Amino acid sequence: MSVTSHPTAPELVRAVAQWIDEVRPQLDQRHAYLARVASNALAIVERELTLGAGAEAALAPQLATLLNCEADADDDYAGLTRTLCERLRGGDMGIDTPGLLSFLREDTLARLAIDQPGYRHERQKQVP
Repeated sequence: MSVTSHPTAPELVRAVAQWIDEVRPQLDQRHAYLARVASNALAIVERELTLGAGAEAALAPQLATLLNCEADADDDYAGLTRTLCERLRGGDMGIDTPGLLSFLREDTLARLAIDQPGYRHERQKQVP
């Protein structure tokens, strides 16, 4: 628990997931499966709450460079992503745009680390 007077959102999500995991063995097969799905979804939410902003902050400068614009407080990662989508839809950027595929790859790997951290990918450290 944090030192605040109330639990944080990640702590609440983790507590609910732990409770689901505790009661799951008592459930019939169908509901145990659904409880497992709910627990996994809550784990993704917890990782998004704890890691998502950091991943976006790390990628924002690269995205701003790709878009040839300055990243500032008014144009966060979400705004930069909207601009990227607009440019892709409008045909102003495409597969031949220098740096685009590299950025999309890094963005995908960052998202994968949150959504599926157990999935082995090259960003993970290799264990001898």
